Amino acid sequence: MKGFILGILFGLIVFLGGLAYYALRGYLNTQADQEPSYLESKVAMSVMDASADRHAPDVKNPVQPMDDNLVAGAKVYADNCAGCHGAPPPSNQSIGLSFYPPAPQFFKDTPDMPEAENYYVIQHGVRWTGMPAWRNTLSDQQIWQAVTFLSKIDKLPPAALQALQPAPPASASPAGSKPTH
Repeated sequence: MKGFILGILFGLIVFLGGLAYYALRGYLNTQADQEPSYLESKVAMSVMDASADRHAPDVKNPVQPMDDNLVAGAKVYADNCAGCHGAPPPSNQSIGLSFYPPAPQFFKDTPDMPEAENYYVIQHGVRWTGMPAWRNTLSDQQIWQAVTFLSKIDKLPPAALQALQPAPPASASPAGSKPTH
């Protein structure tokens, strides 16, 4: 029995050593623009989901999905999230598609995590992705407004959709008027 356990231990050490050699010698492809393997994608997402499930606080969203809160959440999203997670159609531009793993595009694939987990992910970010921790930039209220917005992203009121539209560019002077000096 002792020889069997030592054999398993030796095999494990050889496997881990080979894995370390493979990674540390540069054989592991870390390019963000390469398609990840099925195993890598499956494992990475499962680990992220399990971590959020374990660490997210067991709290109820204090922000109710009323129009004014959804508009506020839309503004937080437009200012801080849309560049990576996409804007409503017809826009299809998002820098987040260049990330590895690609940032979820919430207008194409609505978030399916519970609100407490979305809050946790927004607050703390996700390591080894482009998702930053927003807790030092946004207030808890703003994070909860964004969470509320995300939970209703597929059925937003017109005012919230309007808040997502880019502001028209400011012109130097109104049409037909002459600048004053």
